[in-house]
Parts: sequence; structure tokens; C-alpha cells
Amino acid sequence: MIAFLLRRSAQSLLVLLAMSVLVFVGVYLIGNPVDILISSQADQAERERAIAALGLDRPLWSQYAHFVGGALHGDLGRSFAHGVPALELILARMPATMELAFVAMLLAVGLGIPLGLWAGLKPDGFASRLIMTGSILGFSLPTFWVGLMLIMVFAVFLGWLPSNGRGETVQWLGVSWSVLTLDGWAHLILPAINLALFKLSLLIRLTRAGVREALVTDYVKFARAKGLSARRIVGVHVLKNIMIPIVTVIGLEFGSVVAFAVVTESVFAWPGMGKLLIDSINVLDRPVIVAYLMVIVLLFVLINLVVDLAYSALDPRVRLGAAGGTP
Repeated sequence: MIAFLLRRSAQSLLVLLAMSVLVFVGVYLIGNPVDILISSQADQAERERAIAALGLDRPLWSQYAHFVGGALHGDLGRSFAHGVPALELILARMPATMELAFVAMLLAVGLGIPLGLWAGLKPDGFASRLIMTGSILGFSLPTFWVGLMLIMVFAVFLGWLPSNGRGETVQWLGVSWSVLTLDGWAHLILPAINLALFKLSLLIRLTRAGVREALVTDYVKFARAKGLSARRIVGVHVLKNIMIPIVTVIGLEFGSVVAFAVVTESVFAWPGMGKLLIDSINVLDRPVIVAYLMVIVLLFVLINLVVDLAYSALDPRVRLGAAGGTP
């Protein structure tokens, strides 16, 4: 286990270093923040002072070296637009995004696996066909359009739920929580459903495919021949053996939910990291954009590590500490 963690830590550092180069260079090549951040009425001397203050007068390699030096001390740069550390802005918005992502994934997992299990066990039933039809719609409909339709139906026509913001929050452990208030839940449910829809459809189809494949395997046939109950066969022999690919998808999709919640946060005016990213792109606030992308890369690295550790718990054949082995 220790050897595995050391190996993965070294790999993670290399990934972070490579991605920092790609992200920094890519963001550097997009537009010129000077044209947006500095008034067109400013004279040349004022422009030069502002450019020097932002550090944009240095060559790219020098800016990158300065960024890496600061990152080693937990400093990912200062926002051009807000004048505060970029990481501070992101961490202030992170609880809202993480809360939305957790609720969306709970909806997707809590509904996707049981519905996929039902569709796999009774593939010819009317309910199963309805479930699979719904999953196709979940894949096909654009997220922004679904969000607008949810607002139109439940916020405008019916007036049941609010259409934007987080609503009332409660401070707990130094973090603002919407899930601890009824008003917060009222504001959370529509964006969470919108964000969960694609992941729900994916888990339904993945679970159904795994169940259909597992039901024809020899170990399931042997379990039936032994006279085990259908519940035990499904719960022990089928579900446990299809959980490894499902855990992989859940882990990776959680990372994508956090990274790509931008559309949902924009549609519902949810004050999370995605909304901050859009606002930063509009003013070419490079430090915030780079810091956001690096935080997302780090999140994916950590999720991959957790998924690998979950493998060993679900499948004893996986040996994380095996020399030269691939987990």
C-alpha cells in the first residue's frame, strides 16, 4: 500500500507539472487582458505602469517561473480584476459548487443504480422500456435547454421553486450550507436535477449492461443451481461484481460534474466556481482561470487515487502494493 501511494504521488506530481505548463501557456495565448482591464482613456505611461504592476511585462517563461514558485507556497497568483489571491476567490466559491455536485451525484447514484438494476433484471417489461427511453432523453437533451425548461415549468408556470441563487444558508464548520435549510433545498433542487440528468442516464445504461452480462456468467448459474434466493444472487453475486466499473464511472463523473457545472451554474445563477470562471473569462482574469483549472486537475488526481483504493475494497484480486503491478 505504501509503495502504491508513493508511486501514485510521484505520478500525480508529474501530471500536475505537465498540466500547469499546458494550462499556463494556453491561457496566456488567449487574448490580452490589458485591453479590458486598463481604461482606453489611459495614456501610455499609465498603461505601462499597469502592465508592470500585473506582471505582464515579463516574458512567458518568467511569468511561469513566478507562478510555479508561488504555487509551491500555496499562492496561485492574484486576481487582476479583484486584487485578491485567486485561490482565495476559488475557495470562497468552492463550497457552493461542491454542495451542488454532491447532491447531483447522490441523485444520479441513488436513482441510476436501482433503475439500471431493474431494467437489467426485467429487460422486456414496460417499466424497463420506459426507463431506457428516459435514459436516451437524458443523453440527448442539452443541459442548458433542460435547465431553462425546468425554470419555465417549476419557477414560472407553477411557481413551486425559485429559479436562481442559493437561498438561505447556515454557517457550519466555517462553511455556508444550503442543504441545512428548507429554503436552501428549494433553491438547490432544480440545478441539482439539471446537473444530475446526464449522469443518471449514464449510470442507468452502465448498470443495465453490467447486470445483463453478469446474469449469464457461470458463477450466477452455479448460484442458482445451489438454490440461492434471487435477492442473494442479485445482491451478492451480481451487484458486487458490476460495482468496479460503476465505481470508476462515479468517481470520474463526479470530477466532471464539478469541472463542468459551468452551464448549470450560469443558467441558475448559482454562485459557485463555474460562475466565477465565466466571469473571469469575460475579463480575461488569467490568474483566476489558471488557478481554477489547476484546482480541477488536482481534484481529478485525488479522485483517481480514491477510485484505485476502492478497487482493493471491492475486488480482493487487486493488489495495490504489488511490485510493478498496475492497480
